[in-house]
Amino acid sequence: MAASDAAGLRPWQVITGGLCGLVLTIGLARFAYTPLLPALQAQTGLSDRDAGLLAAVNYAGYMSGALLASYIDDPRWRQRLYGGGLWLALLSTMAMGLGAWLPGWMLLRYLGGLCGAAGMLLGSGLVLNWLMRAGRRPELGLHFMGLGLGIVVSAVCAWLFTRWWPHWPAHWWALGGVGALFLWPAWCWRPPVPPASAHPGAAGAAPGPSLRWLATLSAAYFAAGWGFVISATFTVTIVEREPALAGQGALAWALVGLAAMPAVFLWDRVARRLGEQRALLIAFALQTLAVLLPALSGSLAAALLGAIGYGATFIGIVSLTLALVGRRSPHNPGKAMARLTLSYGAAQIIGPALAGGMAQASGGFHGALYLTAAVMTVGLLLLASLPKVADPAAKR
Repeated sequence: MAASDAAGLRPWQVITGGLCGLVLTIGLARFAYTPLLPALQAQTGLSDRDAGLLAAVNYAGYMSGALLASYIDDPRWRQRLYGGGLWLALLSTMAMGLGAWLPGWMLLRYLGGLCGAAGMLLGSGLVLNWLMRAGRRPELGLHFMGLGLGIVVSAVCAWLFTRWWPHWPAHWWALGGVGALFLWPAWCWRPPVPPASAHPGAAGAAPGPSLRWLATLSAAYFAAGWGFVISATFTVTIVEREPALAGQGALAWALVGLAAMPAVFLWDRVARRLGEQRALLIAFALQTLAVLLPALSGSLAAALLGAIGYGATFIGIVSLTLALVGRRSPHNPGKAMARLTLSYGAAQIIGPALAGGMAQASGGFHGALYLTAAVMTVGLLLLASLPKVADPAAKR
């Protein structure tokens, strides 16, 4: 279906297409690396340091995509790049199984990061813009549910594929087959390019937040990105390396996704009742505790509670922050999201590389988890100092 033929799409189609786009570009092209990492390391000899490097390269791609998205104003180009990102997500995922060559993997993980930015920023911006023009803001939670669903899909696929096929290349090729199932609705039901006369909120819109507000939120979001990436990259590996927990890594990762799926709606309710800033403070505090649990105890209960806490909080931080910034820039929400995401992406480059090096040197991830909790605490303090601005959520 061509973009120009998509004008007759219904809301459920736009939401479903955007959700499938997130599953493909985030859940598979970016996050499937996490549950497949133990098998990849066991069969190819990939070290902790190189595993962290691959994760850092992936997030460098995501940051590059965010930087590009922050400069794109033309909605036609936003949709073209989003569509290209969908196809590239599928191809770069399948190509991971072509051979065990670190430079090639680095390129593919970088491309996967670009695809993640296309899905999360350009795709979400297009969906958000379409929903706001259609007067359906409460349905934003359905779109962001794609993040949690993507994690569940990647966890289930990793669990099945590693049991069905002994060799690691088949895992990535099969993952590409799953990705093709999500590509179809994501491609066919892309939000149409808005007409040139459509500028939601351009007239009479509330003034945007101050530079100080944006700078403080960006710094806090950097800390959130650090907390997100360490768990996103190493959760399965941390669980698998505990002698009593071997074989439970996929379960922990699936719980992350299962906790994330309903969390979008729960955090939206918290934000409506307490305000978005207070909701973010609670999410930051709970995620800090979730990060610390695996470091404080090697039990299965601690690992699973940490996974649930992480899944339930990272999705709240992301959805609350991006929706907050996007609603205050209704003429181009994807661009506003992208600019804020640059700080989140910077943490995603630094965090896994440093954590991988620390794990390589110490033989475990406890030090990296304590450091991550400290960074999250700083972010919590920054968020608490955030200058108050009018809360659009309070009026809904």
